[in-house]
Amino acid sequence: MNKYSLSIFSFKFVFLVKAFIMFAAIVLFCFYIVMPQYSGSYNASLVDKVMRLESIEGPKIVLIGNSNVSFGINSEKIEDAFDMPVINMGLHGGLGNAFHEEMCRINVQEGDIYIICHSSFADDDTISDKVLAWNTIENHIELWKILRSKDIISMVKSYPTYFKKCLELFSTGNGNRLSEGCYSRDAFNEYGDVSIDRISSIYTFEKAVTPPEIGKATIDRINKLNNWLEKRGATLLIAGYPIGDGELTVPEEEFVKVQNELSKELVCPFISDYRDYMFDYSMFYNTDLHLTTFGAELRTEQLIEDLKIWGL
Repeated sequence: MNKYSLSIFSFKFVFLVKAFIMFAAIVLFCFYIVMPQYSGSYNASLVDKVMRLESIEGPKIVLIGNSNVSFGINSEKIEDAFDMPVINMGLHGGLGNAFHEEMCRINVQEGDIYIICHSSFADDDTISDKVLAWNTIENHIELWKILRSKDIISMVKSYPTYFKKCLELFSTGNGNRLSEGCYSRDAFNEYGDVSIDRISSIYTFEKAVTPPEIGKATIDRINKLNNWLEKRGATLLIAGYPIGDGELTVPEEEFVKVQNELSKELVCPFISDYRDYMFDYSMFYNTDLHLTTFGAELRTEQLIEDLKIWGL
């Protein structure tokens, strides 16, 4: 190797080393200095939920769904009823059904029972709000396994928007603060339930309450998930979600029609009757899916009854 070639080699080597150092510095800055910025938020509770989910050895009951689950279940009561550990994985609906369902794949063990409580079965098989998903998983690598390979491109595209928000919080010193009230990481108990007392309703129903929609993409995905779980000795069930019962609610027959269709299309058991999950409007706390504390007790009692009738 002549001096010229050696000089070119040395230049390229030094350039690559500098490029690597710069890249490492950027990664360090982005993922370990600026991130995370939402560690006190409602969605940050997923860190604690997954930690509990992974810590349980042996059969367990895992509740899956949007915030109708986090705001509508007393997990301790279910645990006492069946003498099985319970974890409430309910989280923000903006993440989408597909995101929630992926939690069924964490620490699966023989004898596990997964209960999906969707309020809709007509999603487009994507993460609904990618920036919200970033706010949820941040730099918690242990949560990234929730993402499917098909989610990666859209998540990468949404990262700059999320990172910009992080930079704003980082620069102003407003990041990682605990949110207030029921939308805080501290609002959840050890089981994953929102445990802050919700004494009375502060919500007014103003639009029609209709049955959940059904779409092929959602049905196909749940059926595939059921088959995947069955191979591992676990069971997937579909249960009801809280439905406001009042003057704006369509006739019960409309809900019965939908549940019959779901029972026909899904290969896993649909264990509920939607009519049993219709609660007076006064049982809803601050949205049409969030129950008051008393409403959550009623819904939990109904779910326990459904599980007993099913055979648990």
